[in-house]
Amino acid sequence: MHEQTQSRRNFLVKSFRSALSLGAASLLGQEVLASCSPVKAATRQIDDLQALKAAIADRQKPMKWIFTGDSITQGAKHTLGYRSYPEIFSEHVRFEMNRSRDFIINTAVSGQTTREILADFDWRIAQFSPAVVSLMIGTNDAAKSRRIPVEEYGKNLETLVQKIRALKAIPVLQTPNTIEMGADPTKNERSDLPFFVETMRKLADQHNLILIDHWRSWEVNQEKVVAEKWRNDPLHPNGKGHLEMARLLFQHLDICDDRSFTCSGHVPFC
Repeated sequence: MHEQTQSRRNFLVKSFRSALSLGAASLLGQEVLASCSPVKAATRQIDDLQALKAAIADRQKPMKWIFTGDSITQGAKHTLGYRSYPEIFSEHVRFEMNRSRDFIINTAVSGQTTREILADFDWRIAQFSPAVVSLMIGTNDAAKSRRIPVEEYGKNLETLVQKIRALKAIPVLQTPNTIEMGADPTKNERSDLPFFVETMRKLADQHNLILIDHWRSWEVNQEKVVAEKWRNDPLHPNGKGHLEMARLLFQHLDICDDRSFTCSGHVPFC
C-alpha cells in the first residue's frame, strides 16, 4: 500500500513539474504557438477534421457551433472583461473568416461537471441542432468534494460523445488548462486532475475524435504561462490564457491566419 501511495505521489509531482525538464518543444510546443502552422492531426482525427473543413469551405451553408463546459468555457469572472476563448473563436469565424451567418453558442455553466451536462443535454446542446459541439470539462469532475470517480467521468464523456454523434454533429474534445497545485500536489483538491485529462485523451484515441490538448500545450509552454501570466488564479485562465487557448484551437482546425488579431496573439493586455 505504501509503495502504491508513493508511486501515485511521484506521478502527480512529475505531471505538474514535467515542463521544467522539457528542453525542446513537442508537437504542441513553442514553435507551434509562435505561428499559425497547423498542428499535424493524428490519423484518428482526420475523418472529422476533413468533414469539418469541408463544412467550413461551404460558404452557402451556415453552421451552428456549441461550446459547453464549466467556468473556463463560460468565461466567468476571471477574464476580467476580456474575451473568453469561445468569444475569440466567434470573432475569428464570423468576422475575420467572413462566415457572418454562423452562430457560436456558449452554453457552459460555471461549477458544472459531466453529470450536469448529461442531465441538461437537450437544453444545452440538442435543441440547437448543432454542426459542431466543443466540450471542455473535467476540472470540477476531478474535485474531491464532487466525488466523481474517474471511471464515471470517462463513461459520462463517452455517453456525451454518443449523444453528440446521434445529432449528426462533430464532437471536439478539449482538455482543460494546467492548474497550479502548490508545493505538494497530492494535497490539492484537484490532485487527480491529470488522471481525468488522460481519460479524455484515451477516449479521443478510442473513438477517433478531434482533441485539443491545452493541458499538454500549457505544460510545454510553462515558462510562458508563468512569465506572461496566463492565469488569473491557480485554476482559471485570464484574457491572455483564453487567447492562447483560442489560438491552439485555430491551429488544430487549420483555420489560423497570422494576419488576423485573433490568431497572431498580438493583443495588448493592460
